[in-house]
Amino acid sequence: MSDPTAPDPTAPDPTACGPSVPGPTASGPSVPGPTAFGPTTPHPAAPRPAARNPTTPRPTVAVVGAGPVGLTAALVLARSGVPVTLLETTDAPATASRASTFHPSTLDLLDELGVAAALGRRGRTVDRVQWRDLDGVVHAELDYSLLAGHTGHPYRLHVEQSVLTPLLLAELAATGLADIRFGATVTEADDTGDGVRLRTEDAAGRGATTTRHPYVVAADGSRSRLRELAGLPGTADEYPDYALRVITETPLDDLVPGLAPLAYVRDRRASYSALGMPDHWRLIFRIPRGVARDAVLAPDAVRARVEQALPGAPGRAVRVADAHTYRLARFLLPRYRAGRVLFAGDAAHLTSTAGGLNMNCGIHDAVETGRALAAVLRGDPADEAPLDAALARRRSVVETAVVPRSEARTAGLGDTAELADRLASSRRTAEDPRSATDYLLKASLLDVAPRPLKGDAHADLVSQAHR
Repeated sequence: MSDPTAPDPTAPDPTACGPSVPGPTASGPSVPGPTAFGPTTPHPAAPRPAARNPTTPRPTVAVVGAGPVGLTAALVLARSGVPVTLLETTDAPATASRASTFHPSTLDLLDELGVAAALGRRGRTVDRVQWRDLDGVVHAELDYSLLAGHTGHPYRLHVEQSVLTPLLLAELAATGLADIRFGATVTEADDTGDGVRLRTEDAAGRGATTTRHPYVVAADGSRSRLRELAGLPGTADEYPDYALRVITETPLDDLVPGLAPLAYVRDRRASYSALGMPDHWRLIFRIPRGVARDAVLAPDAVRARVEQALPGAPGRAVRVADAHTYRLARFLLPRYRAGRVLFAGDAAHLTSTAGGLNMNCGIHDAVETGRALAAVLRGDPADEAPLDAALARRRSVVETAVVPRSEARTAGLGDTAELADRLASSRRTAEDPRSATDYLLKASLLDVAPRPLKGDAHADLVSQAHR
């Protein structure tokens, strides 16, 4: 949701590739207090659905948010035979540059949903990751082919998330089980014990509609309206750095010999990440929070930073197309549900953007939550225990795997001794195929992601990763 007020210089850049930090919305109707959903502690188990007359309309699950997470959740439900109502505040799918990394674990799940191949044709395949310094020395390099047999997609894909959303939307519409409503903002939510009553309005604040749903999946982003209506905490912990992202259409791999499409430059003089996209490169720098953004974004300062990052002729030859900053923060809901409202993606968690894990984890949330919810609505379990277990597992993955792994990507960048130790550790990892495979499994979240339900190429990755 955009903020129509004057920009706050400390707020996240609205075009940033990382998620924005949770905070209060700037507009909209007044927010009910913490009792809007009733108690958020133990709730009554869902009764097993009674036998339904074939002529009786099936209950519709509401999914709020039409980003990658919301669309994935809606598609998983619809493919399971569950009708969905998709509600999105904006008038069309977002096109802003945001997340851009799809890991093998996510591609496996998107393949099952029928969109991985089309997404791959629009993206850039990343077959290796490397650690190098400013002098061009490659200290370590890992080849994603080590993951063959562990995944149907032994590579990382770089492509904008805005390429994925239309693909998911088309598949969702094709199910015939989705009522898709853009320009619909949720203004009220009332948990009735056996469901949720939602009130929505159009962009002009008119055309109020009230609908009832057995469950609501809140995938409405880091400034989640549903989270706010539930009275749940929404304050994120900022990291001591913020990010500067520089965009260039100059083909850096033509200028820098041996540059991989995913390169971590680690040097006591300057450290950054370089990501090769289908039609541009991104250079991502960490900037101490006390450094003024205006000074960092001054054209001469951006140019000097790029020339330092690519010393010699390559730096001077790079054409800067854009530069912007965004905040980095960590956030995790204490519990991924409030009564009949279930949270996923940025509405439930944020991590450092290092490693490109947060959106991927959100898509995994959507798949696992959607599967569990569909089972409950089919009446397969006698109660909601499998759904609660799935939500608890998704939260545990963020707390024990996603956040620590993301933070480890940039640890020690400001300490010369620790930086040297980490480069040495990367070299040892690259020299040992078993350690290299373990690193890539975990960097790709293959050890903690839900597995595809079809195909025999997916072994028990959890046990393999920890043998």
